[in-house]
Amino acid sequence: MRRELFRTGVLVTLSIAAGWIGWSGDVLLLPVAGAFPMFWSMARTRLQATAVSAAYFLAASRGLPQSVANFYSLDISPGLVLWLVASSAFVAVHSVLWSDRKGWQKQLRYMAACFVMAVPPFGILGWAHPITAAGVLFPGWGWWGLGAMAAGLGMMTTHYQPAAVIVMTGFWIWSAADWTPPILPALWTGVDLEMGASLGREAGLQRQQELIDVARVQPPGTTVALPESALGFWTPTVARFWEKGLTGTDITVIAGAALIDGRGYDNVLVTISAGKTEILYRERMPVPGSMWQPWRGWIGGGDGDDAGARAHFFANPVVGVATAKVAPLICYEQLLVWPVLQSAFHRPDAIIAVGNGWWTAGTSIIDIQRASSEAWARLFDLPLVISFNI
Repeated sequence: MRRELFRTGVLVTLSIAAGWIGWSGDVLLLPVAGAFPMFWSMARTRLQATAVSAAYFLAASRGLPQSVANFYSLDISPGLVLWLVASSAFVAVHSVLWSDRKGWQKQLRYMAACFVMAVPPFGILGWAHPITAAGVLFPGWGWWGLGAMAAGLGMMTTHYQPAAVIVMTGFWIWSAADWTPPILPALWTGVDLEMGASLGREAGLQRQQELIDVARVQPPGTTVALPESALGFWTPTVARFWEKGLTGTDITVIAGAALIDGRGYDNVLVTISAGKTEILYRERMPVPGSMWQPWRGWIGGGDGDDAGARAHFFANPVVGVATAKVAPLICYEQLLVWPVLQSAFHRPDAIIAVGNGWWTAGTSIIDIQRASSEAWARLFDLPLVISFNI
């Protein structure tokens, strides 16, 4: 018994380290998360596998309690509860699919867990997926790199673990020695803002004018990306104000907004130029709980913006901007697997990642979002445009 407790303690400690270091916000450390399946496979009981899974996920998502407290201006207690709830999908899947059988059966079970956590419904909470490190180990390999990463993770659960560790570490060192961040597309720029919680909440046209001024200083012909929610509620008045503000320029602006109707709201990206505005993208996966609240419809509660954001799970994976196909990722989508892979299947020309992360102050969440976006962009060798508000 004492030996098993010691073994559990060691595996939990190593899993915490894998989650903490791998999801620290440094893109080149993402491959550390790839050690998780090895520790999961080394568990001798389902209880040990459950503890290992919980340790990894809770360490990887450690910024959630503080972020919830910041967002709702509460103490950290509700955030701790949500932190545990958010881990339930990952822990349940890896606990149920764990087996004490050796060899290919354990490998297949882990591959099944990888797949289940990558797609809805469980993939809705599929943060901290080790497959994200594919872009670091195999930059430019595209779908072949994704397959190689999946195979490597599977091998980490077999008796070929030592060989898998050596090979994956070799690819990691080789990649890190020659690492280059994704490039910006020509004539694109992503603008980071430091407007805190006021972005999107100040309803006056003065804030809209400040943002127009930010866009107008860019060179002619530039497409400017502004953060999620930058424009607040999208109304005909705001649209006309922006069209007028960009008159006489050759600037195109892509910015976040909320589009409300009687059934709820969409978290969207709009595209604006002189004399023209349109809805470009509707978010596929808003943040569960704070934005996406499907239970309100089930129990008949909420209407208008109080009904929560809609999730367009598999809609608009790519959108057209001039002659380019762009894969948009808004905030929470950058932490998941299926939105970016769905977009990659449609062969985009670039990725645009935006967020409004003022509520993540004191955590590494924005750094993790940036690292994830960078890893996916490098995997598919795509230019990347990033715009965040803090």
